[in-house]
Amino acid sequence: MNAKASASTLTDDIQSDVNKAIAGAEDMLTQAANATGEKAAELRGRALEQLKALQARLKDVQNTAVEKGKAAAYATDDYVHENPWRSIVAAASIGVVVGLLIARR
Repeated sequence: MNAKASASTLTDDIQSDVNKAIAGAEDMLTQAANATGEKAAELRGRALEQLKALQARLKDVQNTAVEKGKAAAYATDDYVHENPWRSIVAAASIGVVVGLLIARR
């Protein structure tokens, strides 16, 4: 699986998790508003637990994204140090293409 498909799948999974957690918490809080006593306290507690679980999941995703970003930055840095002339030519080529595109307007 390529990186773009992997990122898309991860984004979809996160969005699904967030939507489920929010819907569940909203439902429990609505029920808690209508309930009284122990039932309300239990529902509020369950809603808070769901939100804490979501927060933990989002922290895990953030850590994964940071690790992957650092790995990509290190790989790019290593490539540039191992192939400086290729990097210079690639950057110059991109600059020429962008310059030509801007000049055409």
